[in-house]
Amino acid sequence: MEEAERLADQLKGRGIRVVFAESCTGGLVSALMAQIPGISDFLCGSAVTYRNDTKARWLGVPEDMLLDPGPVSAAVARAMAEAVLRQTPEAAVAASVTGHLGPNAPAEQDGLIWIGVAQRAGPGGQITTATLSHRLPKSESRHQRQQSAARHVLRDTAEVLESR
Repeated sequence: MEEAERLADQLKGRGIRVVFAESCTGGLVSALMAQIPGISDFLCGSAVTYRNDTKARWLGVPEDMLLDPGPVSAAVARAMAEAVLRQTPEAAVAASVTGHLGPNAPAEQDGLIWIGVAQRAGPGGQITTATLSHRLPKSESRHQRQQSAARHVLRDTAEVLESR
């Protein structure tokens, strides 16, 4: 997949590693990266935190944040990316994704995904995080939306790395 190869090239060129925290993609982002030969030098893994309780227990996302603004939000995407990066010292960058891919999504959240891209910066290892959102087409099936969401994560992570 073009997006995975683009991100792999960014990681290899910088000599850094990535880790993911995935919700609505259920591990697909990491699985796409794992198709690239030799990626084990640059891919640490992925925490698949599909349910709110798992986001809270595994990543330490505050339970009150999961209630308001809710799991499909910039705040939760940011918290997921920062937490998985803190828990993975060998990684220099982390990306997270959370969203509602339907069916039966509330109208305002139908097809909405939030992506967090966190990076260690400077000698003190400060973490900086960008959050991005995308609205996936209603015409896509759930499977197509998962594929689209995974491509967005890979593309957005590569773009954030390219911009710095």
